Amino acid sequence: MSNPIKLESKNFLSSLDTSYEEFFRILEFAKNIKNKHLNIQLKDKVLGLIFDKSSTRTRVSFQVAMSRLGGTTVDLNPTTSQIGRGEQIRDTARVLSRYCDVLAIRTFKQSDLEEYAKWSTKPVINALTDLEHPCQALADYMTIKEEFKDFKNVVLAFIGDGNNVANSLILYGALLGIEVRIACPKGYEPNTLVVDKAMQIYKNKNLLNISNDPYSAVTGANVLYTDVWSSMGEENKKEKKDKEFKGFTLDTKLLNNANKESIVLHCLPAYRGKEITDEIFESKNSRIFEQAENRLHVQQSLLAALLS
Repeated sequence: MSNPIKLESKNFLSSLDTSYEEFFRILEFAKNIKNKHLNIQLKDKVLGLIFDKSSTRTRVSFQVAMSRLGGTTVDLNPTTSQIGRGEQIRDTARVLSRYCDVLAIRTFKQSDLEEYAKWSTKPVINALTDLEHPCQALADYMTIKEEFKDFKNVVLAFIGDGNNVANSLILYGALLGIEVRIACPKGYEPNTLVVDKAMQIYKNKNLLNISNDPYSAVTGANVLYTDVWSSMGEENKKEKKDKEFKGFTLDTKLLNNANKESIVLHCLPAYRGKEITDEIFESKNSRIFEQAENRLHVQQSLLAALLS
């Protein structure tokens, strides 16, 4: 198999930076990489990691992905670089463009990520912002495709905070024409701009449903997804959210309301007993660790698509 097609968009800042065809091509290459049917070499290529937020899976999966592709990674920790001392993004981006071949950035504001992309002459990847987590969503949909072979009868129910992960799941759901249901407490719905954008893409507007009722959301669903209630940077809201999210724990009652063959996903880290019970986390329905592994494979495929 030849190298992946280059993305029409130079950067990967959002789930919508891949077309329908590019999405499936990335997943196909990720599958072949995972099954060791494909060996792509990006020798002498350098990935720069800029992480303003803590990370385990994203950081390690990108480092291992680049290593397996034959490249190297430079970890640009803001606490040990000029980034953390107030150097302007435009200056950092222009300098790093001369050292690195691609940048993966985990930060708070989507606008900061877009500023890096504006000034960088090399591809920029969204490794998570407060608005989106598109690399995670790629791995999520790869995991779903592995389970059900295609997306024809997939009904995805996301229970919890309408956060960056929910936003990216919605956007890919719109691109793929998948029924996506989001159930969250009042006031914690997904970003309205994301929902509006998704509704413009969906051919069938009824395929996106946002409610405050987790039981109706999971009824007949075959993918149940949850995430932490308090994301990074929301530590001061933790107590308040723990109270307001009562009833939104993914437990046996919710699982029993779903399709008999349903699978359970969680992007990790998990706080068992809060957004998900230990019983469901460790159940036969769980594909959580397959999902985590797929981060590595989709990111190898994505890096290859941007750098080949």
